[in-house]
Amino acid sequence: MRIVLADNQADVRSALRLLLTHVLALHVVGEVAAAADLWTQVQDARPDLLLLDWGLLGAGAGAALARLHALYPALQVIVLSGHPEARQHALAAGADAFVSKADSPEQMLKTLCAARGRGGAGCATDDGAMTEGTDD
Repeated sequence: MRIVLADNQADVRSALRLLLTHVLALHVVGEVAAAADLWTQVQDARPDLLLLDWGLLGAGAGAALARLHALYPALQVIVLSGHPEARQHALAAGADAFVSKADSPEQMLKTLCAARGRGGAGCATDDGAMTEGTDD
């Protein structure tokens, strides 16, 4: 699974990259720190999954998410936010999943495994067993 990280906080991108590459053995193919770079990065990297900070796109986040889905219908988008109240707005705008930055790393793993499961692969648990993704 090819992933682009889009968050203006370098420490968040770094933590996500470590989780994705070292725990789930996924491939981060691009990173974006500003909304202006998002479209070029998605077009050039052709990711399967975009981890998108809801605040990165500002007031037009819902419209931008709709445009992403129109241009790249196979792209899965997991929205991240430090504001849990953004969950409803992000999901209504078409996000495939939402994770609050206040959620535990285990919740992020569960959400990523679900996304990976929709792509036909499961995730290895701590004991090495494979699990299927869920839509929780």
